[in-house]
Amino acid sequence: MRTLGNIIWFVFGGVFIAIEYLVSSVVLMVTIVGIPFGFQTLKMAGLALWPFGSEVREIPQATGCLSTLMNVIWFFIGGIWICLSHLGFGILFAITIIGLPFAKQHFKLAALALTPFGREVVDRRI
Repeated sequence: MRTLGNIIWFVFGGVFIAIEYLVSSVVLMVTIVGIPFGFQTLKMAGLALWPFGSEVREIPQATGCLSTLMNVIWFFIGGIWICLSHLGFGILFAITIIGLPFAKQHFKLAALALTPFGREVVDRRI
């Protein structure tokens, strides 16, 4: 099911979301100040490409004030807009029963887009 979900996600828009995140990551990494934010968008690009079978976890060591400060900056720079777009797509997909798995993936991406610092994406193959 995970492979089938990833293939359907990839064909019907996942590749475009991942390319958007990748392009924004490259643009952010052009400046020295944007490099940490570029790494976070790379994390989101990987999850946006193959979301089924992956989960977002909090990093226990990253509960300091630096990750909180970076999340606040990220929130005002663009995190809120990315989160709202994923929430909108998630609500649209949740209208139908067939779209519920895809809505769940958009909600997962929305949570990561809101506060990416101090979180990691792990594979659940175990």
